[in-house]
Amino acid sequence: MQNSQSSLGALMLGAIGVVYGDIGTSVLYSVKEVFGSGHVPFTPDNVHGILSIFFWTLTVIVSLKYVSLVLRADNHGEGGLVAMLALASQTVKHQPRLRHVLLLVGIFGTCLFYGDGVITPAITVLGAMEGLEVISPSFKKAVVPLTLVILLLLFSVQKRGSASIGRFFGPVMVVWFIVISALGIYHIVGNPGILWAISPHYALGFMWEQPGITFIILGAVVLCVTGGEALYADMGHFGRRPIRMTWFTIVMPALTLNYFGQGALLLKQPEAVKNPFFMMAPDWILLPLVLLATMAAVIASQALISGAFSVTKQVIQLGYLPRLRVLHTSVQEVGQIYLPFVNWGLFVLIVLAVGMFKSSSALASAYGIAVTTDMLITTVLTFFVVRNAWRLPLWLCVGATAFFFTVDFAFWASNLLKLFDGGWFPLVIAGAIFIVMQTWKEGRRLLHQAMQSDAIPLPEFLTAVFVSPPVRVAGTAVFLTADPNGVPNALLHNLKHNKVLHAQNLFVSVRHHEVPWIAHEKRVEMSALGNDCWQVVIHYGFMDNPNVPLALEQLGPLGCTLEPMSTSYFLSRDTVIPTSGGGMAAWREKLFAQMHHNASGAADFLHLPSNAVVELGSKVTI
Repeated sequence: MQNSQSSLGALMLGAIGVVYGDIGTSVLYSVKEVFGSGHVPFTPDNVHGILSIFFWTLTVIVSLKYVSLVLRADNHGEGGLVAMLALASQTVKHQPRLRHVLLLVGIFGTCLFYGDGVITPAITVLGAMEGLEVISPSFKKAVVPLTLVILLLLFSVQKRGSASIGRFFGPVMVVWFIVISALGIYHIVGNPGILWAISPHYALGFMWEQPGITFIILGAVVLCVTGGEALYADMGHFGRRPIRMTWFTIVMPALTLNYFGQGALLLKQPEAVKNPFFMMAPDWILLPLVLLATMAAVIASQALISGAFSVTKQVIQLGYLPRLRVLHTSVQEVGQIYLPFVNWGLFVLIVLAVGMFKSSSALASAYGIAVTTDMLITTVLTFFVVRNAWRLPLWLCVGATAFFFTVDFAFWASNLLKLFDGGWFPLVIAGAIFIVMQTWKEGRRLLHQAMQSDAIPLPEFLTAVFVSPPVRVAGTAVFLTADPNGVPNALLHNLKHNKVLHAQNLFVSVRHHEVPWIAHEKRVEMSALGNDCWQVVIHYGFMDNPNVPLALEQLGPLGCTLEPMSTSYFLSRDTVIPTSGGGMAAWREKLFAQMHHNASGAADFLHLPSNAVVELGSKVTI
């Protein structure tokens, strides 16, 4: 029992540091954006109404939707939009058209994650640095340069892995939540009546009397739940129970106290609207608070950057991106990875965002559309899970989905008002990535068709070869091929130029499935082709870590033993020539051909020995 409690405590500490960094730093800018808009006059009723809307937004979207409902939709213990997409698509696999639509919607939602990944580090670090302006207006010019320096340092250390800093995430965020709670209590004591805003009648009264203003400010209110989707995304790391307990016992009480404390401050000092969070603090604690806020902002950014690496790996394994270079930063945790292209691509876009918007208030206009669209997509996908996988009554599924969809739609529609003020920015990023993903997926399909039309059946080819067999040399040749039934180009080139065949020959194909994990005993399938030749299929889920040499070690008990020093890996590589008749627009064919040419990370991705990979090419026209 003691060990169980200790484990639960450790998981809760980890969840505080990783899961709640984003939503925990929303106190930096959420209240400021609502009251700073100028739409809401400073009256006690309005302040109570806005605080009540904040509280019930956290309750409905986070506590009810994500914590109580969505966390139940685990895909073999994993969460996140990719896991939800795989789960929902599997429930409608006998309806191909519907499944295709769900895949498109889900993949676009995944693309929106990258838009969020650009805005979150920019707005959180800027929001923390703007505390310097409260200390002295003379620091205003230093806010943007300091933000860029901090972000550069953050992205520069990614290649070292998050393990070294990760152990400090939990304790720092615990201190953060204690501090924001204390600041809230400090001001609530001076005006305890502010706590009556917990009553929903204040929120309902405000919405009834001022529906137009309510609709406008929802685009700013939603900032208080940005990061809520991380509860579901990180479920596989910490489990459902630690995430739930941490939310109800630590995070939500701390956020509520701080928001209500900011409200109490605004009733007393309306001029504090320019930055109510930092103006809650006495002068003597301002500088330490800015430093703590900066650390919390970095933690929130780090969690999202690590999430971008993980999501990219998942969509690669689902076949929507080329095999980028993946570096493992830990010998113990396979989930700790570093993708240089994704890391520096995000950094460039974040620098662009900071340079364009220059303040957290301006970035708040760009924030929200991506988050609320993801919320809508999650609600839609959840319907198919609760209806088709859980077999709940139709009336209950429709009723629950309709309720959450209505709430999400209201926030989404309000955020559309910010479309031309910056909301277009994350949508452009998501749209560009969506085009790239769909181009790669469609291009691979067309390429497979083109190769299939010219493919030579492997069994018939081997039968012909062994009528007059070539010289056999010692060792094992592993030919990696996308088509398990066709002859790999690398084998044809080897016979043509070297005129030899290895003593053992494995024709290996890797298959990725729409499930997080494939059991170890189901990892490898092998069938004999005769003359010491075998056909091997290796299966992986989108959360598995592909490692071909390690998987092939399982062939020993099946009668095929590999000696590492005498095993050669042959990775066929095709040169793609786009053509206007290939089924895609000419510009998309050229984009696919360029991506295919630059996709040089297959050896790293599959853990192949880099000095044992021979790349041989053939021209394929699509």
